[in-house]
This record gives sequence, structure tokens and C-alpha cells, in this order.
Amino acid sequence: MQIIKPEEVLSEYYPPLTDHEALVEANRCLYCYDAPCTHACPTHIDIPKFIKKIATGNLVGSARTILESNLMGATCARVCPVQELCEGACVLGAEHKPIAIGRLQRYATDYVYQQGIDVFKPGSPTGKKVAVIGAGPAGLTCAGELAKLGHQVTVFEKRELANGLSTYGIIVLREPVEVALAEVEMVRRLGVEIKTQMELGHNLSWDEVRASFDAVFLSVGLGAVPALGIPGEEHILDGLEFIETSKMNPQNLKVGQEVVVIGAGNTAVDCATIAKRLGAERVTMVYRRTEREMTAYDFEYSFVKNEGVEFRFLTQPVEVLAENGQVVGLKCVRMSLGAPDASGRPAPVPVPGSEFVLPCDQVVKAIGQEKPAVARLLGLETEKGFIKVNQHYQTSLPGVYAGGDCIRAKGSASTVMAVQDGKLAAFAIHHNLMAAMGAAADD
Repeated sequence: MQIIKPEEVLSEYYPPLTDHEALVEANRCLYCYDAPCTHACPTHIDIPKFIKKIATGNLVGSARTILESNLMGATCARVCPVQELCEGACVLGAEHKPIAIGRLQRYATDYVYQQGIDVFKPGSPTGKKVAVIGAGPAGLTCAGELAKLGHQVTVFEKRELANGLSTYGIIVLREPVEVALAEVEMVRRLGVEIKTQMELGHNLSWDEVRASFDAVFLSVGLGAVPALGIPGEEHILDGLEFIETSKMNPQNLKVGQEVVVIGAGNTAVDCATIAKRLGAERVTMVYRRTEREMTAYDFEYSFVKNEGVEFRFLTQPVEVLAENGQVVGLKCVRMSLGAPDASGRPAPVPVPGSEFVLPCDQVVKAIGQEKPAVARLLGLETEKGFIKVNQHYQTSLPGVYAGGDCIRAKGSASTVMAVQDGKLAAFAIHHNLMAAMGAAADD
């Protein structure tokens, strides 16, 4: 019998670059003027500058260049779709191999964390207090940037640990828990107070928050994986919980021999990868549209196919079959594509009489997340169910800002976009607080 050790098969996919490898890779860079890689980065890291500093042995300066633009640079070095962004824009990619920007970024940021070096210090106190609700990448970035500007910041997080999906929801192959928590501690050392297990509407009063702070930033992410509404759904596992267990308690994760993953996004890919690597004989991803409409990145799709995962496109689950509490199959119906729906993609339509059963002993769903409930709780104006903000990240409530996945009514949600939201919101909050102070002084 094969004994599988989760810590071995789910360890970080890419090993760290050696000093020699990093130096060789950094010296391949052309250090372009007006570099397309920098324009392709949503946080606009000066990529040629940080790579040049690696080439000259200035790793602290390199990390500072990265973190000035992206405070969660260690996470983004691992989880950003660099093939779609900076590396995809590299001028060497046309005829040669693009620079390994993500791995070089990881090399520099890991160095300062491993050496215990803080590249920033808290700013001179302004006397202003800001609350951040939610300690994901957007919230931590906003908090850290505000602390650098001298504001007193308190972050409230409902989970036991901070850094949101970076901690709980990104597969270890891409980001170990330790990396996410190192960023949390970096923000704490900037003077930010992080209070965990504090949830708005439960043990955290909105009225008290509003009365105690000069501004509030909401970075509450999204909700749970929505229900499919099919018979036998009680036997389906939540994909985010599946990933969380693989990170926090891998020895407790039970994986079937024939696993079906419902969905075709990046989270579904992660769930399928976990199942395959932890010993499932067959893993099948089912999706009601085609390969063309799936939301997973192309490189993720290629990766999971290389892992041996199978796909069933134009397939809609209609019932989970179970005997004596044990899943034995997933009843599905074949689909065809009709006219575009509200998402702009062709709407799947059931094909009459095409039902069939996919044998399996475990079903996991990863079909997106519900819209933020906080919007209803606080009476915020919304757009397509997401919190609506203006160009300065201000919500419909005065002094209340928002960013991250909870505002992503347009475009795709990602860690790097959440970081950019948090950074720009912090600058907007700072500007308005300082303007208010100036106006008060004039009075």
C-alpha cells in the first residue's frame, strides 16, 4: 500500500532560486526603459529596478522597491498569474524565454523576511484612527500603507488567523501558510493592531466602529460557495473548506478514490490537484460550459491536465447519488450552449433525455462565492450585488471605503488587484483625513 505524506506532495511547487540562479536570471533582464512588464503589473512594481538591484547584490533595496508598490509582494510573487501579466509582457517572451519575474520577486522578498529585516517604519503620528474590517490582502495592504503614513490602524478579522485566502484558500503548492503569516507580522510591526475572531454584526458593533474611528475600510471578501440546489447536496464538500483542510490539517483530509470536482475556475483546479496528489485514482472536473468559457487561467488548465485530471465539459450535475450515507455517483445531464446570459457567455441549456451517471465516491464543489453580506447589513449601495464604490474607493456611506473582492463587480478577482485596491484606498483615506485636518485648523 502506498503511503502518501501530504507535506511532501503538497509542498511548494517551485523551489527557491539559489543565489547563483537568481544572479544569472537577473542578468538576463534588458532593464527596459518604460518597461512593458511594469505596465502589465496591476500594482506597477518597477520591475527592471528591483531586478537590477538583485544583479548588484542589493537584496534589501530590491525588496524595498517591490514592497513600496506591493506590500503583499511575497504572496503575489507566488500566486499572481505572471504568465498573463508581467512575464506575459516581457519583451524576451516573443522569441526567447521571458524573465522569471515572479521567482525573482520571491527571492528578494523572502530574503528580508528570512533575515528579519523591516524595510519600512511607522510614520509620524497624525492622531487619526482608521478601522479596517477584514484582514485579507486588501485590508492588510490598506492598514500597512496607512500606518506608514502615521495613522493609528486597527484591523478586525473574523477568522482565527489573518491574511484571508492567502492563509486559508490558496493551495500550498502555490503559497505555504508561513508566507501569508509573515506578511501579517510585518504589518503588525508597522504598529497596526490586528484583532482576530471579531465579526461585524456579531461581536463587533458597527455603531461602535463608526463612533471610535475617523474612517473605515471594508475588505470583507466574498461569502460561502453557493448551493447548487440539487438532491443529495448534503453529501457535497465545500471547495474552500477542502483547500483549507489541506493547508491547516492535511492529515485530517479524507480523499476518495474517484473524485468529481464541480466547477472550472482556479479554485476548482486547486481542489482537483489536491485530490489527485493525495491519492485519488481518478479525478474528474465537470463544467456546464466548454473549455472556451472556463474561468481558470490557461496555464492552470494545462497544469491540472498534466496532473492527470480528466474533464467533462457541457455537463451539469442534477443529483448526488448515495447509498447508506456514502456517495456512489453523480447524476448529470448533457448541455448545449444557447444565447449569451447576463455574464456575456453562452447560456448552457439541458439536452433532453441525456442524463447519465458519473461513478464517484466523493464530490467537491468550487463554483464561485456568494456576494458580500455586509452590504445588506450596513445598507450600502451595491452594483450586481457587490459593494459600489467611486474612483476613490468611497462607498455610499460618508467616511466608509471598500476594496478587494467585495467590490469586484467588473473584471476578475485576484490577490494583486486586492492589493492595489488597498493601496489606493489608503492614499485616498489619507488625503481626505489630512484635508479635514487642514480645514479644521483653518477654522
